[in-house]
Amino acid sequence: MRSADLVIRGVVLTVDDARPTAEAVAIKDERIVAVGNWSDVDGWVGSETTVVDVGSGCVMPGLVEAHGHPLLESMVLSDRMVDIRPVTLRDPGQVVGAIQREVALQGPAGAYLFGWDPLLQPGLPEPTLSWLDSMAPNTPLVIGHNSCHKAFFNSAAALRVGLTGDTPDPKGAKYGRDAGGKLDGTAEETAALLPLFAGAVNHSDYPAMLRAECARLNRAGLTTCSEMAFEPTLRPVLQQIRDAGELTVRLRTYEISNAALTTDMSPDNGDDMLRQVGIKIWVDGSPWIGNIDLSAPYLDTAASRDMGIAPGSCGHANYSREQLTEIVEAYFPRGWPMACHVMGDAGVDTILDVYEDALRRHPRPDHRLRLEHAPMLRPDQLRRAAALGVTVSLFVDQIHYWGDILVDGFFGPERGSRWAPAGSAVAAGLRISLHNDPPVTPEEPLRNISVAATRTAPSGRVLAPAERVTVEQAIRAQTLDAAWQLFADAVIGSLEVGKYADLVVLSKDPRTVAPEEIADLEVLATLLAGRQVYGPALAHS
Repeated sequence: MRSADLVIRGVVLTVDDARPTAEAVAIKDERIVAVGNWSDVDGWVGSETTVVDVGSGCVMPGLVEAHGHPLLESMVLSDRMVDIRPVTLRDPGQVVGAIQREVALQGPAGAYLFGWDPLLQPGLPEPTLSWLDSMAPNTPLVIGHNSCHKAFFNSAAALRVGLTGDTPDPKGAKYGRDAGGKLDGTAEETAALLPLFAGAVNHSDYPAMLRAECARLNRAGLTTCSEMAFEPTLRPVLQQIRDAGELTVRLRTYEISNAALTTDMSPDNGDDMLRQVGIKIWVDGSPWIGNIDLSAPYLDTAASRDMGIAPGSCGHANYSREQLTEIVEAYFPRGWPMACHVMGDAGVDTILDVYEDALRRHPRPDHRLRLEHAPMLRPDQLRRAAALGVTVSLFVDQIHYWGDILVDGFFGPERGSRWAPAGSAVAAGLRISLHNDPPVTPEEPLRNISVAATRTAPSGRVLAPAERVTVEQAIRAQTLDAAWQLFADAVIGSLEVGKYADLVVLSKDPRTVAPEEIADLEVLATLLAGRQVYGPALAHS
C-alpha cells in the first residue's frame, strides 16, 4: 500500500450515511484514500506521511456556499468601494459620513458604496436625486442597496454612463422616473444596476480582488462557492486565476440570462475547480424594497410605509409568465440547469408552472432545477416542487438579521414566522441548501446551521419552531446537499474515499454544543484538495 501524504486524527464528521462518524481520514494526491476507525487508516501511515491530531476539534467536509456572489463581493470589499452594510456601520450618521468622505477622496473617479439598509440603519435620509446631487454635485455617486436589488445614483453618474429619461428599461429591470418622465436616481434589478457600477473597477483589478475574496471564503471554512450572477466578460479573468493555481475555492457559476437568450458556453465545460453549471433568472426582487410577487399584500405599517410600499401592495414580478417561458425555453432544452431567484409565493406559482411545462416538453431525469431563497413557500408549493424534482436554496440567515421586521413590519405572524421553511421543505422530501447570499450577509455558514436549528430572531423570539431542522440536517444542507445542487456531489460535499480532500477543522463538534453556540465555533483550518489554505499550520502528532 502506498503511503498517504496526510493523515488527520480526531472526531471526523463525514456526512456519509454509510459511516457518519470516523476517527481518521487519509489523503493522497489531493483525494481521500481512507476514512474510518484508526485501524482502517493507520496502514496508510508511512515514513513520509504527515500525521495530525486535532484533539478536541472536529473534521468536517469543506463548507459549500450554494448561492454566493464572490465576484460582486470582491468588488464591494475592495479598496475601490466602501462597505456601508449594517454589519459594518449601524449608525446612520456614520453611513452619511462615509459617503461624504468617499466623494471627497475619489473626486472625478466617482464614489461607489454598497450596503444602504434603512431597515437596519433607521434614521438614514431619504436618498432622493436632489439629496444625492447635494452630496456629490459634480462627480458620480452610486450607492447600492444592501439587498443587491436597488441602487441610487446622482445626475453625474447618469451622465457618465449615458442614462437619460429616454433610456428604455432593460428587460426584467427598470430605472425610476418622476411624473415628468425624468430619471429620479433609482434603479432596480440586475440589468439596470450593472451599467451604474461598470466604472467602479477595471478588469485588471480583479485578480488581486479575487485572491482576497478566496481568503475570506476560506476563513469561513468554505471550499466551494457558486457565483449566481456571472457576467461572461469576467471569464478570462477567472480562467487566468485558475490557470495560475491561485483559486483556493472551487467556483460554480450561473450565467445571467441575457436579452439575446444565448451563451457562448456549453453545459460540458470547465473542470472541478471552475465550471459554469447553469443560467440565472430573477423572477422578482427583494422584500426590503417592496418588489416581490405576493398573493397577499404587505402589512400597512410604519416600516412598510418608510420603504415606500403602498398600502395593499402585493409587489410585482420582474417578468410575465410568457417571458419566463421564453427564457427557460432558450436555455433548458440545450441542457442548462436553471436557478430562479423568487421571493414571493405568487412568483413561486408562476415559475413552478414554467418549470412543469419545460419538463413536460423536455423531460430530463436529473435536472436539479432550483428555486433561490423562496422564503414564502407554502405547503402545497413544497409538495409540488418535490413532485417535480425541484430543489430550493434557503436564505435562513435573514431570520437572524430581519426576523422581527418580517413579522412585525411586513408580513405578520403567520407568513413572517414561516420565513424560509426549512423544516417543512425537508419533510416534503426536498434536498435543500443554506446560503448567505454574500455580500448581502457575510460568509457565515456556521451561523446558517445555527439559525436553521434555532430560528431565533434578533429579539430572541423563535419564529415557527416547527420549521427548525436538526443540526445534522442543517450540516448536510451546508455541505453535501449544497454540493449536489451545484452538480459537484460526486467529488465534494462528504468525506468519502475517492472524493477531494476538501475539509474544515472546527474547534468543536457542532453536534455536541448547543445549537445557538454553533455560530461562534472557530474555524481552525481549511484544506482544499489536501492543501491547507487557511489557518496556522496543523501541528504534527
